[in-house]
Amino acid sequence: MVFNTGSTLLDAIVLAVVSKDKDGTYGYKITQDVRSAIEVSESTLYPVLRRLQREECFETYDKAIDGRNRRYYRITEKGNAQLNLYRVEWKNYSGKISKILLGGENNDEK
Repeated sequence: MVFNTGSTLLDAIVLAVVSKDKDGTYGYKITQDVRSAIEVSESTLYPVLRRLQREECFETYDKAIDGRNRRYYRITEKGNAQLNLYRVEWKNYSGKISKILLGGENNDEK
């Protein structure tokens, strides 16, 4: 069974992946890292990268690799702030969902 992934969750995952390397990382590597958690196509991912760049969550630079330019994405201070917000929200959200799906104490029954 596959759960539908909303754009906010995808943004959070992409920000987390890019934040792992202080020097930044490139699109194909980002795609592979994101795919280790959720199924996503490159045609879905690249617009996310461009939007997060426009929103100043990333800065980019190009680096020549084997005669070709490779675009690198590096998280900004604004991107780190957004990622931290997503992490707090995810902890709250996933805890509530896990409580329902996996069982546990239900505060409404007290």
